[in-house]
Amino acid sequence: MADLIRDAPLGQIIRYISHNRLLLYQDEKADFECPAGYVHPEKVSDSTSLTPPELQDNPDDVGQELGERLSRTSTATHRVLSYTEEQLEAQQEASLEREKSAVISPVKTSDGIVVVDWYTTDDPENPQNWPPWKKHSVAMLICLYTFVVYCGSAIYTPSVPFVTEVFGVSTIAASLGLSVYVLGYGTGPLIFAPLSEIPALGRNIPYMVTFGIFVILCVPTALVDNFAGLLVLRFLQGFFGSPCLANGGASMQDIYSLLKLPYAMTFWVSAAYCGPALGPLLSGFSVPAKNWRWSLWEILWMSGPIFVLFFICLPETSAANILLRRARRLRKLTGNQNLKSQSEIDQAHLKLSTIAFDALIKPWEISVKDPAVAFTHIYTSIVYGIYYSFFEVFPLVYIDIYGMNLGQMGLVFLVVLISCIIAGITYAAYLWFYLEPDIMKRGLRAQEHRLVPALFAVFGPTIGLFLFGWTSRESIHWVAPTVGILIYGGSAFIIVQCIFVYLPLTYPMYAASLFGANDFARSAFASGSIIFARPMYLNLGIGKGVSLLGGLSVLGIIGMYLLYFFGANLRARSKFAIS
Repeated sequence: MADLIRDAPLGQIIRYISHNRLLLYQDEKADFECPAGYVHPEKVSDSTSLTPPELQDNPDDVGQELGERLSRTSTATHRVLSYTEEQLEAQQEASLEREKSAVISPVKTSDGIVVVDWYTTDDPENPQNWPPWKKHSVAMLICLYTFVVYCGSAIYTPSVPFVTEVFGVSTIAASLGLSVYVLGYGTGPLIFAPLSEIPALGRNIPYMVTFGIFVILCVPTALVDNFAGLLVLRFLQGFFGSPCLANGGASMQDIYSLLKLPYAMTFWVSAAYCGPALGPLLSGFSVPAKNWRWSLWEILWMSGPIFVLFFICLPETSAANILLRRARRLRKLTGNQNLKSQSEIDQAHLKLSTIAFDALIKPWEISVKDPAVAFTHIYTSIVYGIYYSFFEVFPLVYIDIYGMNLGQMGLVFLVVLISCIIAGITYAAYLWFYLEPDIMKRGLRAQEHRLVPALFAVFGPTIGLFLFGWTSRESIHWVAPTVGILIYGGSAFIIVQCIFVYLPLTYPMYAASLFGANDFARSAFASGSIIFARPMYLNLGIGKGVSLLGGLSVLGIIGMYLLYFFGANLRARSKFAIS
């Protein structure tokens, strides 16, 4: 527990105030024995020779020795590997289970720099080696954070009718309070996701600074007395709440192995998926009973306690940041200025413009030039946009047609939660009974193999939309269109889950940035769909309007099968995968 607090913002402040005399790291304690490779770097083998001298005359042992070296959890080598090397990754996964406390010898570059790495294969400071309780605690915090930010978008929906009365604006204008929030949390990751990839910053600084501003903004947003101010503050709320939407997936990748990552991603996607759906339920009864500001105060009541938990017990998960700080401590301990982390070596001769390009521009370049990545952005945008159009069509169906009130309509959104639970259990069963045994038996296949569940689920959105659109009438019970939402919600969840697992495996070093680009694409389309959905449904009718969206989802069926069968060939020809 002390380690959890030490690496959290509170612990880092305590260390700073105490001049690093409290909450010590392993290499700051009096009984610490510094590995010989860092104390006597002249004895470290040169990195250009993977075969040690004692094995050079014994070729039969070379392969075994290299296999052992590659199986170690060495960040210096692991960070530059492409996940297309499936068998090597599978070997690494298996080795973590059987190899304990093997010393990781540091590597020395040709110019005399000794690369600071994990001390052993089970180094407790390596997020991949954290005990399960610590991993799950961090994952739970990130899921709660994600839920609150996503919930903060649609929790405003029941306030729309009252905003129209108070500020004298149209319903479409009042809906901008939802739209600009979604646009804000789609724009934020373009900046904050790349920042989290910079080793000197890590994950925690973007998390804490932006989330703190998000909590503070909850107060003026709930007190604002003019419509323009409300829209500006709602945009800023979404903007500063956005890091969880892209960086959250990267944090999960930091702490979970490739075998366990899909389970963690399932919970994270569930938090993001159910947040908007439960928002109208949380405020649907309170807003009519109190006032339109009540939904905005609820965001503060949810986010405030979670920010406190972040401050007390959210450790840094970025391996690059952890090793960077370790290198600084070792330089201070040994006086050897040639001890550097891999990130320091990589960025030593880079210009600021180059670093900025890699962080800000390269993910977009990948998104445009790689058809596989471009498709994931386009398809999740369509799925997400249709999902947010529900917040405009639900009042037209369940209030205008079926005569429900705001609270009862909010209860209908529970069907999204139910669909999420069913889909989550189904996906977890697929992982447990098929994918894990398949990986252990055959090794990791190409990333496209993670899309198999989506090949079946991809038909669900089209079926669900047409069922919802053409059964939404007084002569048919409200359960029928709700079943359509259930089918849409469950299948869309599995599709998004598969894509979110597939995306970081494609270009691991740009994981957070690619999530940021994806988030912007889908949030921008969702923001627009909130504005055009209501006029579209009113002009075309519920059946024809939903059918138009159902027709768009058919494109996803074609694209998903093309991605599955041809994605590996596209990546093989990609200059980004090679570089």
